[in-house]
Amino acid sequence: MTAPRYYSPSGGLPPQTDLTTDRAVFTEAYAVLPRGTMRDIVTSRLPFWNDTRLWVIARPLSGFAETFSQYVVEVAPGGGSDRPETDPAAEAVVFVVEGNVTLTVSGEKHSLGPGGYAFLPPAAEWTLHNTSEQVARFHLVRKAYERVEGIDVPEPFVTNEVDVEGVAMPDTEGRWKTQRFVDPDDVRHDMHVNIVSFEPGGVIPFPETHVMEHGLYVLEGKAVYLLNKDWVEVQEGDFLWLRAFCPQACYAGGPGRFRYLLYKDVNRHPKLTL
Repeated sequence: MTAPRYYSPSGGLPPQTDLTTDRAVFTEAYAVLPRGTMRDIVTSRLPFWNDTRLWVIARPLSGFAETFSQYVVEVAPGGGSDRPETDPAAEAVVFVVEGNVTLTVSGEKHSLGPGGYAFLPPAAEWTLHNTSEQVARFHLVRKAYERVEGIDVPEPFVTNEVDVEGVAMPDTEGRWKTQRFVDPDDVRHDMHVNIVSFEPGGVIPFPETHVMEHGLYVLEGKAVYLLNKDWVEVQEGDFLWLRAFCPQACYAGGPGRFRYLLYKDVNRHPKLTL
């Protein structure tokens, strides 16, 4: 496996001489937040988090994300939280892209560096701190867990993407792979947060049109993505939101790998009332 690398935003502001126009777009079917939109003046803070700021890149909103929220979180040395989640119904995934954090889950400590991945079920007891001497950045993906009578809530787990083998899609000669952190047949889970990789020349060869909502953060490389009726050029650090049933396809032209962190909601009946 090629050593992974991850783009993460660092904030700042562009000079006054820069052009204002960019690739940012917000439509009823999809949105693109280019990496240049993640600046100092659009960061947020959270209760009970010290020396921490974050970019909220998705949140439940009429006409936008319906099932999840996603943040890029930046924690300064010594920062973190003993009470990171205030919603007992929320499940979460932490994926580290820069620096190191100490995650404690149910009293057990884990050191997570780049590629570190943790699933945290609803009402889990967890804390997160940056005990290193450099800034740490990670993705935090949250969803209200949909309980089903007779189905157990899944347990927490911690891993690293280097320990998760990519599975090639059929008839692609390995050009298109998915690293699945959860067994797709495990219906206890109602969301998947995976890593999808394309080698140069790899494609999604048809417009996928399906019930799953997507959040897609580009970790590495560049590609051209079909979003509804538009072909959009995207690069590492960009975030894409795709509404359910939004047609989507991809062409990875190179020169290097194209990889993204992918959220989707799974394994539940669609709600019949909103």
